[in-house]
Amino acid sequence: MDFLIAGVGGQGVILASDILAEVGLEAGYEVKKSDVLGMSQRGGSVVSQVRLAEVVHSPLIPRGEAGYLIGLEKLEAARWAEYLIPGALVLVDRTSIPPPSVSLGQAPYPSDGEIEKILRERTENIYMLDARGMAEGLGSTRASNVLLLGYLSHFLPIAEALWQECIARSVPARYREVNQRAFAKGRLEAANLERRER
Repeated sequence: MDFLIAGVGGQGVILASDILAEVGLEAGYEVKKSDVLGMSQRGGSVVSQVRLAEVVHSPLIPRGEAGYLIGLEKLEAARWAEYLIPGALVLVDRTSIPPPSVSLGQAPYPSDGEIEKILRERTENIYMLDARGMAEGLGSTRASNVLLLGYLSHFLPIAEALWQECIARSVPARYREVNQRAFAKGRLEAANLERRER
């Protein structure tokens, strides 16, 4: 299972990928992980690649082989579309954090429709979510990364309890409870959506 988690500095991309990697190890997989931070301190692109399998030879996912993409920022998600396998699962927060080129008026920020069109060239299995808004309703917008992990977990063969254990170990004590609630909220949202689609 090959995962991409993309966003900008400060959104918790690395924490989300650390949790995912730990969950994979606890579930018995071999795990390799690679992080590219760029100018993350200034709100620049951040992407993590996480690979889970019986044997993993490289931490880097070849183009066209990622089965899962979590976009904490929608333009950053679109940037990685060419790495997806056909039919990949894509979870995208509707949050927009324009890069400096947009802020300086050097380029337009694409519409939701344009971003979806880029992603739909690779897959129809796309969920555009208000993860930040849902996390805010729980008390912390910073928990949107873990909320999206909860959503993702619904589609993976790994027990919820194991995810919650790894979150508890990975998040500072004062943020543990809100992150665990965010994970549960994401997982519930995914289950409810799947029921509605039936």
